[in-house]
Parts: sequence; C-alpha cells; structure tokens
Amino acid sequence: QVQLVESGGGVVQAGGSLRLSCAASGRTSTFIRMGWFRQAPGKEREFLATITWSAGSTTYADSVQGRFSISRDNAKNTMYLQMNSLKPDDTAVYYCAAKSRSFGAYSQQGSYDSWGQGTQVTVSS
Repeated sequence: QVQLVESGGGVVQAGGSLRLSCAASGRTSTFIRMGWFRQAPGKEREFLATITWSAGSTTYADSVQGRFSISRDNAKNTMYLQMNSLKPDDTAVYYCAAKSRSFGAYSQQGSYDSWGQGTQVTVSS
C-alpha cells in the first residue's frame, strides 16, 4: 500500500506564493508518475500538473501554465508544487496522487491509484 500526505497549504495574499509537498511512503518503487489536482466548492476536481517519476518530464494544465511548477525528489519520495502569482480563483483543496499503472490518461483522476487527504489553499484578495 501507498500513503500520500500533503502539506504546505494555508492562507496567502493574492500575488503571493506557496509550495506544497507530498510525502509518499510504502511501495513507491512502482510509481510511474505523480500528479496534483484541486477541487473548489461546487466545481469538479481539476487536473493541474503531472511528473514522471523516473525522467521528471512535466505536463501542466493551461490554467496554471507559467505560474505553477511541479518537481520531485525521488530520494526523499516527495513531490512538490511551487505556486506563484496566486489568484483568488486558485482557492481550493489541493490533492496529490500517484499512478502505478502503465495505462490510463494522466489527466484523469481515475488513472491514479493513491491519493492524499488534501490540503486547503486559500488566496485572499
């Protein structure tokens, strides 16, 4: 089993920055990629970014392109999401996820095997 724990959420002023962390434990050697999603009240869960575990290749949603940066430290079994130029619309619960299957679209939440509990990010105007 895999356990994922997010941290780093909080309240920040518009235009500010936060860095989220996702610490993984368990059978992390099976990871193909990890990703970040978010869900705001009344909205569907939204794909943000993903990174392949071995090569570190990244892909971003258009909504965060140029503002958010995903990275990982394999030795620490930790994934990060650096968020800059935050806007009130970024307010949401942010989730990290891990994908161990070789199949499944990386932008769909159903493709990921393990999920964290989420961390709240609130951006004030």
